[in-house]
Amino acid sequence: MIRIVECVPNFSEGRRPEVLDAIVEAIASVEGIRVLGKEMDKDHNRAVVTFVGEPEAVKSAAFAGCAKAAELIDLTQHTGEHPRIGATDVIPFIPISGVSVEECIDLAKEVGREIAEKLEIPIYLYEKAATRPERENLANVREGQFEGLRDVIGVDPSRRPDFGPARIHPTAGATAVGVRDFLIAYNIYLNTNDLELARKIARRVRFLDGGFRYVKANGFAIRERGCVQVSMNLTNYKGTPIHDAFDFVKREAARYGVSVTDSEVIGLVPFEAIVDTAAFHLQLNDFKPEQVLEHKLYAGGAAESVPTLFLDEVASKSPAPGGGSVAALAGALAAALGSMVCRLTIGRKKYLAVSEELKEALSQTERYRGRLTAAIQTDAEAFNAVMKAIRTPAETPEEIEKREAALQSAYIKAAEVPLSVMEEVKGLLTQLQIIAAKGNINSTSDAGVGALMAKAACDGAMLNVEANVSSITDQAVRDKLIDRAEEIRCEVDRMAFAILETVRARIKEN
Repeated sequence: MIRIVECVPNFSEGRRPEVLDAIVEAIASVEGIRVLGKEMDKDHNRAVVTFVGEPEAVKSAAFAGCAKAAELIDLTQHTGEHPRIGATDVIPFIPISGVSVEECIDLAKEVGREIAEKLEIPIYLYEKAATRPERENLANVREGQFEGLRDVIGVDPSRRPDFGPARIHPTAGATAVGVRDFLIAYNIYLNTNDLELARKIARRVRFLDGGFRYVKANGFAIRERGCVQVSMNLTNYKGTPIHDAFDFVKREAARYGVSVTDSEVIGLVPFEAIVDTAAFHLQLNDFKPEQVLEHKLYAGGAAESVPTLFLDEVASKSPAPGGGSVAALAGALAAALGSMVCRLTIGRKKYLAVSEELKEALSQTERYRGRLTAAIQTDAEAFNAVMKAIRTPAETPEEIEKREAALQSAYIKAAEVPLSVMEEVKGLLTQLQIIAAKGNINSTSDAGVGALMAKAACDGAMLNVEANVSSITDQAVRDKLIDRAEEIRCEVDRMAFAILETVRARIKEN
């Protein structure tokens, strides 16, 4: 599975397109990043950029965008409707595919620390990455905005940042970095310029004041249009659908003789959220997204593309991806099976006594799944590096020496990658032992299959270690790699056997 993280940084600039273009250019310059959208709002004086990529690329792009914003945006000259504490106000990470929430939290911390150390911008971790309960709510982090935070950051212990100096950056302010679920930014415009009315409706609809569970809202004056706006963040579009929020605001406005003129989505919105809204207002009975033609066509292609394209690559005459990547995939599948058993156990009445232990196991199996999934590509890259070194022209003694050094380095790396797969598999098996013994008994065979896949991953990776070690000329390095690989393989064999014994015993009990 491709590992994808979405990042949706908000920048305090909505009136100078050239500034946003420069920020987006810095983000897009990172290899592997795809910018999905950018939006500006003059009244809010704010911009939202959406981009996706693999975790490491997203981390680099988030830092690049923040650095460019710090260079070009001066908050001492900034005014706008939207609350803000920084030139880069917030950097949220959203796990999309093959990446766990826990990995995104680690990513947020790494990005936050880098921004703090290299740009001297104080960082506050929020939502799922928060280190303090009160910082789970972004509004608390933004309290007082740039000007207010500037006065208290070094005085009030509760406002000390998670990373960086306890002083505001003079022009770039501070930045909130966090992890959240998919959020829909949704605005509804009213045919009035009564700001207090918009704020009153916002208070009625938002969870903070007793409204919908997954709604954050405020009222703003939109001077460019001569009206007001109820601006909302829907933090769980399934818990609070778009149409529920819209209908409620419309009814509240009507109570005061005001009507809705239009509404807008800022940034991207899940296809399912729009389908749900259409189905609700059309009163469609038991309508499913699969009934939409384009969805069916897309889903059919997507269903083929993920496993089939990889299998086609393996089956082709290209030597990479090869056995090493397949071994890593086997390990990732083993982790996925472990996660499945955990999810089929956690919260069930029969297994309440072990739910907390299985939650921790789930966190670990998801981490291993992410690392082993990444190793699928890393192994192919290591092989390609070997081939590149082999094909490097070398005629003079100096060139020959340089090529040989590059080749030896590549062979060592090509052996270390499958060795790391073996290390990950060994760690994964410690979790599968717990899952096999305490997980849902109806899924215990899945834990057993996970153990078998983990063993296959280890054995396959071992072959790749041996194949690459045979070309390493440094005997000490060869011995160290082989000795460690043999040690892990023996331990994995023992652990996999023990898990299978547990699984077979529980199958007989069931």
